[in-house]
Amino acid sequence: MNCPKCNSDNIVKNGHTHYGKQRFKCHNCGRQFVESPTRQPVDLSTRELIDKLLLERVSLRAITRVTGVSLRWLQYYVNQKYYQVPKSVEVTKKKPGRLIIQMDEMWSYVGSKENKEWIWLAIDATTREIVGVYIGVSEAPLKEARSSQSAKQLWLSLPPVYRQCAICYTDFWESYEQILPSTRHKPVGKDSGKTSYIERFNNTLRQRVGRLVRKTLSFSKMLDNHIGAIWYFVHHYNAQLRS
Repeated sequence: MNCPKCNSDNIVKNGHTHYGKQRFKCHNCGRQFVESPTRQPVDLSTRELIDKLLLERVSLRAITRVTGVSLRWLQYYVNQKYYQVPKSVEVTKKKPGRLIIQMDEMWSYVGSKENKEWIWLAIDATTREIVGVYIGVSEAPLKEARSSQSAKQLWLSLPPVYRQCAICYTDFWESYEQILPSTRHKPVGKDSGKTSYIERFNNTLRQRVGRLVRKTLSFSKMLDNHIGAIWYFVHHYNAQLRS
């Protein structure tokens, strides 16, 4: 018998599984395994399919029905994936000059609707790339959750060239006025069309990420996964624009 991980034959018995099967352990790499397992490792093609399904508005249980993986394995896989996703924007390099961005915030929640988490976003009006993201963790009332501190974190998430040059279109929420440079801040109403791109992306985000739908059973129960799912979609969205 050889280890399925390192192919070593330095194998010893290591107790039994809860099903009564003999368990073995590799002395070289520490891998534990059983002979002729009934459940095979999830193959690469299935993992790639899961990665695509995580970008659609389907629940984890729906993914298990489509792929045949166990819910326990899928939850572990999702936890790891969302933990490892980068939490900063990746955008194409821009030269200093006339840049235009649109900013907006959208409401979401984790666990229950009392636990509000505001998502602050900025989009480049020319390339349509998402260039700024901040997910505000709030234990405060609505007004405080949408405070200038959250607006400041969105501002700091922008690449330096945008903070130096960009004209910023927002709604009339007072937090923006306290943070954005007054000479480049343009508060406008929805009828102006100057914030239409970011509002459309907010709608896309709700349609594609099931945990952001206002009435759903797929809502987030873990804050880390809530944040990771949003960042995962943002990176995918920007990558699609560049391809």
